[in-house]
Amino acid sequence: MDTYTPVTKSISLKQYGIAHNNVHYQLSPKELHGLTIEKKMGKEASSGALAVNTGEFTGRSPMDRFIVKDDITEEKIWWGNINIPFEPEKFDKLYDKVINYLNEKELFVRDCYACAEDDYKLNIRVINEYPWSNMFAYNMFIRPTVEELEFFDPEWTVVNAPGFMADAEIDGTRQHNFAILNFSRKIALIGGTGYTGEIKKGIFSALNFILPVFKNTLPMHCSANVGDDGDTAVFFGLSGTGKTTLSTDPNRKLIGDDEHGWTAENTVFNFEGGCYAKVIDLSSEKEPEIYGAIKQGAILENVILDDQGVVDFADTSITQNTRVSYPIYHIENIQQPSIGKNVKNIFFLTADAFGVLPPISKLTPAQAAYHFISGYTAKVAGTEAGVVEPQPSFSACFGAPFMPLHPAVYAEMLSKKMQESGVDVWLINTGWTGGPYGVGKRMELKYTRAMISAALSGELGLYSYDKYHIHSVFGVAQPRECPGVPTSVLSPRATWNDDEAYYKTAFKLTNAFRENFKKFEAYASEEIRRGGPQRYAF
Repeated sequence: MDTYTPVTKSISLKQYGIAHNNVHYQLSPKELHGLTIEKKMGKEASSGALAVNTGEFTGRSPMDRFIVKDDITEEKIWWGNINIPFEPEKFDKLYDKVINYLNEKELFVRDCYACAEDDYKLNIRVINEYPWSNMFAYNMFIRPTVEELEFFDPEWTVVNAPGFMADAEIDGTRQHNFAILNFSRKIALIGGTGYTGEIKKGIFSALNFILPVFKNTLPMHCSANVGDDGDTAVFFGLSGTGKTTLSTDPNRKLIGDDEHGWTAENTVFNFEGGCYAKVIDLSSEKEPEIYGAIKQGAILENVILDDQGVVDFADTSITQNTRVSYPIYHIENIQQPSIGKNVKNIFFLTADAFGVLPPISKLTPAQAAYHFISGYTAKVAGTEAGVVEPQPSFSACFGAPFMPLHPAVYAEMLSKKMQESGVDVWLINTGWTGGPYGVGKRMELKYTRAMISAALSGELGLYSYDKYHIHSVFGVAQPRECPGVPTSVLSPRATWNDDEAYYKTAFKLTNAFRENFKKFEAYASEEIRRGGPQRYAF
């Protein structure tokens, strides 16, 4: 377990243009917790965790994420509505405006780093306007020792000014909030939003460019854990599909819950020093490890407390995206350092709100590449304005908003690593069964855990393919039997009790897959294209 050692040295920010000395350096989580409450920016929950409200933004704002287009990025970035270009001159002027704003503020500074593997370590300095944002940086990045801090030389800087509002017409932003990466100046500039996820995702996005371009390493939006035999499992998935829940397994050591690199030496390492988990409908019965991690040192975001400070995890009146951040050592069963070798299984997690994908299926290499490029999950009614029925949602590489390069670059790297390591790849539907959202019900967590356990133990892999059924629409191999799971659950069609409605819905999703993949066809081989669903309705 980490213990906090006080740091007594002060720090100057003159190199960034900040002239004043009203700077708190490397404060402890306890100090930052106390300052947040003292400034009436947060409350203490009954668990001892700090509860804050992030304000106008309770999630990322993808349309307000920019990358400076310069000599480093111009020819390499996959420009478009995900990676939106920003002019260097505009960045310089906006940076100066933010610094002038921060020159009038009390500031909180933290030196930390990303990447648990020494050869890939990225030193980071985080400059925050709010104490709780700095506490988030303590939780989520890796914490240097006092000795490491003595000669700490930051390579990247995060400048975080939630209270600064841009003038879109003058500053070149879309609106008053922004998150901008500048690879030449090595700065992540964030303003106009208190959502802490922008801090970590800024550095994650930077690493998604740096690692493949300069380090021959695949960055992954995934969680990972390791078994007693040293086998590593990787879990890809978009927010809400179960990455944190399913990788936090009492029988396996957690490497990390969101962001990892996979090296040429077949090593998987965590980018982070903490976890950032959704807490909607959280309970001690379903997710005891995460529930137990919510204690002093953790930060709850946008939850509702009663008069005694007890959290109502079912209350989504502020947002569906209620969150908690905590240092990874709040989980008892962790891998130290956060590094794994010998990757044996990869799981693609999808919350299929249409209820037509099998709860578990084994993928061929071509299918794995297709589903990785597709990155499918689904939006359910009520999660966004205007969403009144399930809608397919595709995010390339299960993390398109954070991927500066073309998805084909990451897909090719993953395919090569899968071939070299001989991994088994599984598609896991953590979404609906027995019908679509509103008709069926969410797949029971105990069944999903049992399926993953069977895959990890080799019990599913040992079955010959005559024990699998090839899905007539999606072409994936679904097991007919799985220990701990009723046979009826394994066939999505059987759970519907209405074959016509099932196939009609399945074909609807098939068409969505095919339509989404059109923009990748020119970059994909014929084999990969055939990894997708081949049947569709006219």
